[in-house]
Amino acid sequence: MKTLGNIIWVVFGGLEIAIEYFIGGLVMMLTIVGIPFGLQSMKLGVLALWPFGAEIQRKEPQPGCLNMFMNVLWLCVGGIGIWLTHIGFGLLFYITIIGIPFGRMHFRLARLALTPFGKEVV
Repeated sequence: MKTLGNIIWVVFGGLEIAIEYFIGGLVMMLTIVGIPFGLQSMKLGVLALWPFGAEIQRKEPQPGCLNMFMNVLWLCVGGIGIWLTHIGFGLLFYITIIGIPFGRMHFRLARLALTPFGKEVV
């Protein structure tokens, strides 16, 4: 069932979201400062390409507040734009009964798009 859901996901918007993440990640990696943000964007792109069956877990907390600082910077760089894209697709999918699982997946990815640092995809 996960495979079928992932195939339908890719056809109906998952590919576009993944391409958005990959292009954004490549643009962010043009500078040395943007490499951590680009890596997070690539990680989210892989998740956006094949999301059903993947789990998002919190990493062990690191000493200091680097994850919080990076999440705040991420919001300023492009996290809000990606979040809005997920919210828009999620609302669009919630119009039909068949689209509800895909809308829920977009809302799940929207939460991750706001604060990706300190989380890992399993």
